[in-house]
Amino acid sequence: MDYRFGVSLRAVDGQFAAKCRRAEELGYDVITIPDHLGAPAPFPAIVAAAAATGRTHVGPLVLNAPFYNPALLARDVESTVQLTGGRFELGVGSGHMKREFDDAGLPWWPAKQRIAYLESTLTELRERLPELPPLLIAGNSDGVLSLAARQADIIGFAGLKQAPGEPPGTFDLATADELAERVAFVRGQAERELEFNMLIQKVVAQEDPRAELDSWLPGYGADDLLAAPQIFAGPVEHIAEQVQRRRERFGFTYYTVFEPAMEDFAPVMDLVRSRPTA
Repeated sequence: MDYRFGVSLRAVDGQFAAKCRRAEELGYDVITIPDHLGAPAPFPAIVAAAAATGRTHVGPLVLNAPFYNPALLARDVESTVQLTGGRFELGVGSGHMKREFDDAGLPWWPAKQRIAYLESTLTELRERLPELPPLLIAGNSDGVLSLAARQADIIGFAGLKQAPGEPPGTFDLATADELAERVAFVRGQAERELEFNMLIQKVVAQEDPRAELDSWLPGYGADDLLAAPQIFAGPVEHIAEQVQRRRERFGFTYYTVFEPAMEDFAPVMDLVRSRPTA
């Protein structure tokens, strides 16, 4: 499977179209938009990203399914597929930030109920749409990943886990072993080839990234973060090697970085693509 690289854009402003064109120029395969209160409305931003580009795929990473009425979501998806010229990829999850549901006046259901709603939403989308676009399901729990193994084309990992005893949406970084276990859990249930996406939380493309890493995340020192599978840090050549090693260990062939890393990560993509893949 070939590598794919995406960038998550979190702000819509007067430079949005230019940023999308720049992402395509740099070689990104996918432009994604998050689904959070305080961030852009996903569907108009996705359509705008497609209008500004000619090749790049677009999509949400990821929609909070309980935010949406399934019948109305089907209408939005169908129109977006048409307006993007078939370059739309549908990313969904069950929702994980209680405060956003509270702010929107939506009920915060237990995880099992949110996952059931995600599954029923996907069922209704399949009933209402002529064809479902490529489907990414992101999550970390057994329930979401079991659903993803059955239904998704792409499995999305953020390498985050709920912090014990903290409010929903408060995360710790998963260790490499914990992430490997989650990947193995999906592989043990899937009966077809899947694409695995990793949402990279931080990129520090520097000869010595320690100073920046030390000040980045409270509770984590540079040594912890240099070993974290959600982080790319070091010279470009070293990061390109990390990309290959994480493919070998976890099976990741699709990586998404956040907008602040868009320029710094581009040379890594070029170097990775210049090397043969197994």
